[in-house]
Amino acid sequence: MPLNILDLVSISEGSTAQEAIAASMGSARLADQLGYRRLWFAEHHNTPNLAASATALLISRAASVTERIRLGSGGVMLPNHAPLMVAEQYGTLANMHGDRIDLGLGRAPGTDMMTAQALSRSSAEPQAFAQSIYDLQGWFSKMGTAHSVKIVSSVSAGTEVPIWVLGSTVNGASIAGQLGLPFSLASHFAPDQIDQAIQVYREAFNAEALTAQIEKPYVMAGINVMVAGTDEEAKREFTVVEQMFRDVMRGQSRKMQPPVAPETLAGQGRPDRSMLRIKAVGAPQTVKAQLQEFVERTGADELITVTYAYDPAVRDRSLRLLAETWL
Repeated sequence: MPLNILDLVSISEGSTAQEAIAASMGSARLADQLGYRRLWFAEHHNTPNLAASATALLISRAASVTERIRLGSGGVMLPNHAPLMVAEQYGTLANMHGDRIDLGLGRAPGTDMMTAQALSRSSAEPQAFAQSIYDLQGWFSKMGTAHSVKIVSSVSAGTEVPIWVLGSTVNGASIAGQLGLPFSLASHFAPDQIDQAIQVYREAFNAEALTAQIEKPYVMAGINVMVAGTDEEAKREFTVVEQMFRDVMRGQSRKMQPPVAPETLAGQGRPDRSMLRIKAVGAPQTVKAQLQEFVERTGADELITVTYAYDPAVRDRSLRLLAETWL
């Protein structure tokens, strides 16, 4: 099964966004060499610990330093963007970097409501979301013309950029299925509806939809991963993301914190750990077994892994160990 990477370009305490982006590009080169299939960048705003805001720019930079791996958005949060602008940006990427570009689209803003209002450009309502996708496909088609308005995007015409629908609930799964598009499930931070969402997606799948681009359901599921030399070491490194989620639940804004002893967090509440229960953390063989169990549970066609680390070298080591074990 192919392995993919979702990168949020995390900024560690004492580091800068510039350093985080440079480290991310180093990881992109490594992932390309190791044989990962896709590297996607997520869109987030008003978050001091993440530098993944301008996905198209990150994709373009990563494409310029790699040769084989597919680059994409995981995703573009469509309410924040005018669909025509998305078509032009991703059409430009496809023209510059060839058939290596994916466009994952989400209906959530990827930020708080105040920031969402500052960014808002299009509707997140299901019907409007579906219409935007239909128009995007028109702009990516040979004619390069939207289906709802007579507007041409010459830079995206003929690029046929593949579109994925992102979601974390049965609602997003239903939309993906009805549109006949591949579905990327955000199970790495929203584990409560995994089984129901996948079932709804497969049952709702409509290969005859005007927007359909595949013949049968296709699922990519997210999972948190940290691979280290021992189970104990991996669990310690995983406290970096546990602290981040604890901060989110408390309304606290900090950059990524150094790892701590797992028992340090034991008495500090469990919402963070509950949200992160879809994970593969440990030595290589431990992680392999956990990934296999997740694949058996979901029947996923691909996995997309999320690995946070305070030290970029720890993340790169995890990517390498995982590739050596799985790919």
